[in-house]
Amino acid sequence: QVHLVESGGGLVQAGGSLRLSCAASGRTISSYAMGWFRQAPGKERELVAAINWSGGITYYANSVKGRFTIARDNAKNTVSLQMNSLKPEDTAVYYCAADATQGVTTATRFEEYDYWGQGTQVTVSS
Repeated sequence: QVHLVESGGGLVQAGGSLRLSCAASGRTISSYAMGWFRQAPGKERELVAAINWSGGITYYANSVKGRFTIARDNAKNTVSLQMNSLKPEDTAVYYCAADATQGVTTATRFEEYDYWGQGTQVTVSS
């Protein structure tokens, strides 16, 4: 069993930056594909960014390309999401997720993820 805990959310003005962290415990995630999702009120959960086991393959939603960066530190069992040039439409609860069945490539579908964190709120004011 993998336990994921997100941190780093908060309130920031438009144009600002936040760095989210996801700490895993219970099992090493070094061989897992990992992802960051978000869910805004009244909307479906959407994939923001994903990364393969080595960090050599990444995926970004078009809405965050060039602004967000996903990274991982397998030695520390963590994944991060650096968010720059934040916009009010980035406001959502952000979730870390792990695909425990594979890590060779990125996982881009909700159904591929096996473990989820509890989420951290990101609010961007205009």
